[in-house]
Amino acid sequence: MGKGLEILVSELQKQNQILQTARQEAEEKTKLAEESELKTKEEFKHLQFLYDQLKRLMFGVKRERFIANTDVNQMTLPFDVPESPVAEQSTETIEYTRKKTSSRENHHGRLELPSHLPVEEIHLEPEQDTNGLKCIGQEVTSELDFTPAKLFVRKYIRNVYALPNGEGIIIADLPARPIDKGIAGAGLLSNILVEKFVDHLPIYRQIERFKRDQVVIPASTIDGWVTQTANLLNPLYDYLVKLVIAQGYLQVDETPLKVLDPQNKKGKTHQGYHWVYNSPLQNAVFFDYCKSRGREGPSILLNDFKGYLQTDGYAVYEWFAKQPGITHVACMAHARRKFEQALDYDKEKAGFVMRKIQELYAIEREARESGLSSAQRKELRLDKSLPIMNELGKKIAEMYKTAVPKSPMGIALNYAILRWDNLLNYLYDGSLEIDNNWVENAIRPNALGRKNYLFAGSHEGAKRAAMFYSFFGTCKKNNVNPYQWLKRVLELIPEYPANKIGDLLPQNLKL
Repeated sequence: MGKGLEILVSELQKQNQILQTARQEAEEKTKLAEESELKTKEEFKHLQFLYDQLKRLMFGVKRERFIANTDVNQMTLPFDVPESPVAEQSTETIEYTRKKTSSRENHHGRLELPSHLPVEEIHLEPEQDTNGLKCIGQEVTSELDFTPAKLFVRKYIRNVYALPNGEGIIIADLPARPIDKGIAGAGLLSNILVEKFVDHLPIYRQIERFKRDQVVIPASTIDGWVTQTANLLNPLYDYLVKLVIAQGYLQVDETPLKVLDPQNKKGKTHQGYHWVYNSPLQNAVFFDYCKSRGREGPSILLNDFKGYLQTDGYAVYEWFAKQPGITHVACMAHARRKFEQALDYDKEKAGFVMRKIQELYAIEREARESGLSSAQRKELRLDKSLPIMNELGKKIAEMYKTAVPKSPMGIALNYAILRWDNLLNYLYDGSLEIDNNWVENAIRPNALGRKNYLFAGSHEGAKRAAMFYSFFGTCKKNNVNPYQWLKRVLELIPEYPANKIGDLLPQNLKL
């Protein structure tokens, strides 16, 4: 009897062990299923995020606008206000009178015409006989009109004089011209280049417009003019490059450009890049064309650079940041962009970060509107911005512990954490900017141009485009009329002293 009980207990223990094993296996399968389901959901969210971003790029608003529920400049009450009980509703009749305003009073008036424009006066007299009548005043009506640009021919007529006794002849010298023995004047060349690189009007459209004036200019002729003009301006471009690189603070970015290359298959283009270098201290910008997005091109230009380098998070810039003598400054706008993209997926946490960044930009606006010097701006930042950055850094580190790595919020937090020290660097020098937006603004004309002329005709053409984008971008930064500047430079540069070439830059030339 005792032995039978032992056998029964042993069998029960075996069955229990089998059940325990089966239970553990079931729990493991359930756990794996839950992890797989969670991973699938996260992958779906990530794909949905990428799809939403693609839709936004194609059809949505590009502006990264964030409106907080509260005004960053509005103070909060230091105490809680108790809710008041709802009073019993009652009605009363209010009578009042108000002045009726006419539509004339609400009208803001006509557009004020600029005073610098030339004025053409046309005096009109009544059809009736005014003899013997006294003029008691004038009524002046102004209108803004437009005369289309027109081509004209300028002829230099030089008398030739014979010296006595057959000693030869004398004749006046021709003035310096941009293209020696060429028919294109400085005004025509300037107009062609400004319309292409500032107004984004391709050469073939300009040719069609010339045809409306019964002037036929082959595309090959215009291409030759552009090449010769670029060769003439090349020393000024080299001076601009050296001037910008010599500054101790650079903002750098890159933008793609399709280029026709005979080595590629027919119908295919090469993917080149314009690297853009902006000097906030010099208020100048220059473009440099490279065939790739690697660090080969920038490494030549930045070989001897020392100072602050402000960029986005592209890995090539991280390599430069490790070089001796270079302090890497990250772009707050790029960090903010990641959190703005995560707003739809975690509005509370992403909104908190966006509000804090909004406060930082409010401090920058305060410094700009107050006209603070670099030293004063640094002091303001250390007093107001540094505490915000410290609070934000702690909160980001706390949120990162529980964030799903591949989620939009996880991506945003990871981007900020990896570059946090570089994001802080702008606080320690008042001449630095909080973001890289100035150089991104300089790239916009290039992006608009790509949509119109689609590609550069050659690698040399891409280099010439970089030169003209540099000059016109610097014109824009200094509020200089690009046509007037280029026309004046083309008139002066053929005989201008090489040691004073810097005087012709947009920020230096007096028009």
